[in-house]
Amino acid sequence: MAAGPILPGATLGVLGSGQLGRMFTIAARRLGYRVHIYSPDSDTPAGQVGDVEFVAPYEDLDRVREFARGVRVVTFEFETVPSATSRACAEIVPVRPDGEVLHVTQHRLREKSFLEQRGFPVTPFRCIQSLADLEAAASDLGLPAVLKTASFGYDGKGQRKLRSAAELPEAFAGLNGAEGIYEAFVDFSREVSVVAARTLDGRFAAFPVFENLHTNHILDVTVAPAAIAPELERQAAELARGILESLQVVGLLTVEMFVTRDGRLLVNELAPRTHNSGHLTIDGCVTSQFEQQLRAVCGLPLGSTELRRPTAMCNLLGDVWFNAGGQPDWPAVLADPLVKLHLYGKAEPRRGRKMGHLTATGATVDEAIARVRTARCRLERRSPVSPL
Repeated sequence: MAAGPILPGATLGVLGSGQLGRMFTIAARRLGYRVHIYSPDSDTPAGQVGDVEFVAPYEDLDRVREFARGVRVVTFEFETVPSATSRACAEIVPVRPDGEVLHVTQHRLREKSFLEQRGFPVTPFRCIQSLADLEAAASDLGLPAVLKTASFGYDGKGQRKLRSAAELPEAFAGLNGAEGIYEAFVDFSREVSVVAARTLDGRFAAFPVFENLHTNHILDVTVAPAAIAPELERQAAELARGILESLQVVGLLTVEMFVTRDGRLLVNELAPRTHNSGHLTIDGCVTSQFEQQLRAVCGLPLGSTELRRPTAMCNLLGDVWFNAGGQPDWPAVLADPLVKLHLYGKAEPRRGRKMGHLTATGATVDEAIARVRTARCRLERRSPVSPL
C-alpha cells in the first residue's frame, strides 16, 4: 500500500450510502476524485451522486473485495458496518478510520470502557445482562437513569429514561435479550459536539464547538459558536484530540459531550465519521466536515476549520412534508438569500426520517437561529416561531 498522499483523480470507496456519504461524495467530486459506493440498497442518496453504486449485502465478502480492488482507500459514513466487511477491504486497501476504531465505537459498552480506562470523563455506567444486573445498577447509581442497548443505537433508538424501580422489569424485557448499558443520569446545561480530524502522521484539527438542541431524541438545531466559555471550548478540543490520538484515528471522529451545570465536560458518545451536527460547516466554515474527511483519509493537508459567521442548522424531517400537506413551500424558504437548502435525494418522506437540512448565517447566533427556524416554518406554510 502506498504511503504517500492519494491525489485528485484517484477513486475512493465509501461503505454506506446515506446522506453523509452523499455529502462526502459531492465534496470529493469537487476536488476531482471519483467515488464508488457500497451498500445493500439501490438508488441511494450517495449512489445518486457516486460514479459506481455497488449493490450487495455487507456479508458478501467476495463482492466487498471486488469493490475494494477498484479504489485507493475505503472510508465509511456510518459505524455499523460489520467488522468482517471492514477486514475484507483492509486486505486490499487502507481503511480509514481502521477496523479497530469501528470495533470500539459501534458498541456502547466497549466505547465507554475504552474512555474510562484511559481517563476520559464519562458518566458512571454498568453492563446489563440480566434483571439482577439492572436492579443492582439502579441501587448503585440511582434513579433517574438511562438504559440503552449496547449496540446499534442512534437518534434515541434503543434507549429509554428510567424514573422508578417499578419500571425496571419492563425496561429489561424491552432489551429483547440484547446486552444493555445503564448510565447514571447527567444533570446537564447543554449538549455540545466536537468534530475533529487526524491524519496518518498525527496532524490534528478541530472545528469550533457546536451546541445541539434535540427534540424527541433527534437533533433538531445545531448552532456555532456554542454558548460556552473560551476555556471550556479549549478543554473540549483537547478532549477530542486525546480521544483521536488514543484511538489512532485516521479520518474524522465526532465527540458528543454534556456540559454539566457545574461547568464540567462529560463524553457521551463517539461517532467515527462526519456528523449531523457538523452539517453547518458546509456553509459556515472555510472547510466543510466532508472535505476535511477526504483530506484526512487521503493524506492531504487539513483545511481551515474557521467559522466565517455565526451559523445555525436545522434538520428537515419527513414531518415537514406532512405538516405542509405533502409539498413543502420551496420558493418561500429560498426567498431568504442567507438560507441554504440541502436535500438528500430520498423519495419517500416518513415521520422522523431525515430528508434534508437548512443552514442560515447571521450577525449573532440568535439571529441565525431565528432565521433558520423561520425558514422551516415557511416550508410548512405556518407562522414563524419565536427564537430561543
